[in-house]
Amino acid sequence: MKAKIHFLGGTGTVTGSKFLLETIKHQLLIDCGLFQGNKSLRLLNRAPLPLDYSKLSAVLITHAHLDHTGYLPVLIKNGYKGPIFMTSPTVALAEIILRDSAKIQMEEADAANRGNYSKHQPALPLYTLHDVEQTLNYILDCGENEWISLAKDVKFRFKRNGHILGSSYLEIDILDKKLVFSGDVGKQESLYLSSPSVPEQADILLLESTYGNKSHPKTSPKDQLQELINKTIQREGDIYIPCFAVGRALEIMLLIDALKKENKIPHIPVVFDSPMGAEAIEATAKFPDWHQLSNMELIDLNKEAYFVRNIEETYSIIDRKKSKIVIAGSGMITGGRILHYLKAGIENNNNLVILPGFQAEGTRGKALLDGEPEIKIMGKYYQVKAEIARLENISGHADQEELLNWIASFRFKPKKVILIHGEKDAGHALAEKINEKFRITVALPNLNDIIEIN
Repeated sequence: MKAKIHFLGGTGTVTGSKFLLETIKHQLLIDCGLFQGNKSLRLLNRAPLPLDYSKLSAVLITHAHLDHTGYLPVLIKNGYKGPIFMTSPTVALAEIILRDSAKIQMEEADAANRGNYSKHQPALPLYTLHDVEQTLNYILDCGENEWISLAKDVKFRFKRNGHILGSSYLEIDILDKKLVFSGDVGKQESLYLSSPSVPEQADILLLESTYGNKSHPKTSPKDQLQELINKTIQREGDIYIPCFAVGRALEIMLLIDALKKENKIPHIPVVFDSPMGAEAIEATAKFPDWHQLSNMELIDLNKEAYFVRNIEETYSIIDRKKSKIVIAGSGMITGGRILHYLKAGIENNNNLVILPGFQAEGTRGKALLDGEPEIKIMGKYYQVKAEIARLENISGHADQEELLNWIASFRFKPKKVILIHGEKDAGHALAEKINEKFRITVALPNLNDIIEIN
C-alpha cells in the first residue's frame, strides 16, 4: 500500500505551507498557510485547492504564524468540517492571529474601495471575522508528546521545536512508516524559548529550509540595536520596526527593555501597534511551561510599551513629533499597521527602518533590504530616504549549521529528506550539505508535485 504527499504550498517559497498526506483511506493536511510576497504568490490564495474536502480526515498545524494557519478560514468556507489539531498555546495564538488577519483584510479592502486603487470592484477580503469565528469551532488542542490516533494505522504527536510559543514538529506514524514534519525549527539560543527537541528517528523528514544557505552572524543583536537607536535619536528621527507580533516582537521588546534598564538608550517611548500585540503577551503568560520568562518580565513589558488598539490611535501617534520606537506588523511589510507609519516616515532621512526577520522575495521588506529607491504603498509610490538596517541574529529560524546539527542529533538518521518552506537557492544549498554530510537522499519538490511513499 502506498501513501502520497501533495505539495500544495511551501515549496520554492517560505510561505503558503500546505502538505497533503494521502493514503487509500485517509487524507491529512499538514499546515494550512497563506502565501505572502509577490503578486503571483498572493494570487494563489484566491485559487481553489485541488482537494476533495469531503475526504479530508484532519488538519494538523505546527504553529500559529499566518503562513501556516492563515488559509484555515478559506478551508472552512469551502466546506471542510473536520477537526483541526494544534497545541494549546498554538490555539490561543491562532485565534489572535486569524482575527487580526481578517480585521486587516477588511480594513485594507475598505481603504482600497474608498481610495479606488484596487483593480477589483469592489475589493473583497479573502475572509471576514465571521469566517474566522466559524473556523475556531473546529480547532482542538493537544498536549505536547500526546499520541493521538486517527485510525488503527494512523497516529501523530506534537513535539516542541523552539520557533515561537507552542510551535512543534509533527511525528506521524502511518502505514508502518514514521514521517516527521519539522515545522519551523528554532535556533539553539532564544531569549525566551527552550532549544528545539529532536526526533529519535524518521523514515522521511520534511525539513524547512528558510535559512538553508545562510549562517546567522555571531554579532549581538542587543549591541546592534543600541547603536542604531542612539544614532537615530541623536538626529531626532523615528525608529520603525516591522515585526510579526508573535515571536520576534517579544524578543525585540525584551532587548529594548534591557537596554533601558542598563541606561544604554534613553527612555524613549515604545509603541507596539498591533491589534494582537497585548493579547499575544497575555497568551504567553498563560503557558509558563512553554517559555522561560517570569511573570515580572512580562509585566515589565506591558508597562514599558504603549499598546495601540485602534487605527485612530495610529494616526495620532504618527502626528507626534518626538522620537519614538514603533513596532508594528507585518514583519515583511506585506500589510498591517506598519504601512501607515512608512507612508508618513519613509521619505524622512532622519528616520530608521529596522528589519529583524526573514524577508521573502517580492515583499516590500525585501525591496528595502535590496536598496530599492522607492516602494509602493496603498497605490502610491514613496521615495526611500529613511535609513534601512537589518537586525542580525534575531531570526526565529535555525540557520544551515543548526539544521545540520539537528539532523545529526537524531539517534537514527532519516532515510530520506524532503526540503520545504524555503526559497530555491536556500533549498539547493542545504540539499548539497545534507547529501555531503549524511549521504541521505534529498528531494526538492515544486508546487503541486506529488511524492509517493512505498
